[in-house]
This record gives sequence, structure tokens and C-alpha cells, in this order.
Amino acid sequence: MSDIWGYQPATGYTAGVSLTGYKVEAIDGSIGKVDKHSDEVDASYLVVDTGVWIFGKHVLLPAGTVSAIDDAEKKIYVARTKAEIKDAPEFDKDKHLGDAGYHEQVGVYYRGRHRA
Repeated sequence: MSDIWGYQPATGYTAGVSLTGYKVEAIDGSIGKVDKHSDEVDASYLVVDTGVWIFGKHVLLPAGTVSAIDDAEKKIYVARTKAEIKDAPEFDKDKHLGDAGYHEQVGVYYRGRHRA
């Protein structure tokens, strides 16, 4: 099931548009900024730098967690709470980029917290 790794049509995402630097908003508040993103088919994600919120941790958010993108405000809204994101498997760019096992772990984590 790859839907967690793809942008839903209703989000307003346009393929090829850079989301780097966009602010990321959870259901209950701001969580950081996009440090990197990928729009590969069936493997789209955002790497979010949470800054001081959780002491500089980076998290990987599958594109399927995105509920809306506001290009005018440069904000991305995700259908998850701050606590859900904080408790996600930590992302380490040196270890996890291109790591299929890590991507599966993240996918299982977020699929288990599916929101309509």
C-alpha cells in the first residue's frame, strides 16, 4: 500500500515545485520547516527540521500525511498532532536516505495513525 507515500490530489501539491523552507503545521501547532523533500512516485516525503521544539530533531513525513499546501503563505498542513510527529522514528540523513527498511518503519508508524 503506497498511498502514504503519495500526495493526495486535494492537497494542492504541484509536482516539481520546491517545498524546501515551507513552514509545517500539525493539527495542534507549528512543528518546523521543510529541510528537504522528495516527490518521487510512491516515495514522496518531507524532511522536517523541528528546530528547538524537540531539540533539533529531524523527522520524515510521508507525503500522505499532508492535508493541504498553501503556496501563498508557504505553509504545509499535516493531518497529525505534534505528539504523533514527536514520537515518530527519528530521521538521520546519513543513515536513512534511501534506506528501504527505515521507510517501511516510518510507513507502518504513520499508517497505524491514519486519519480520514
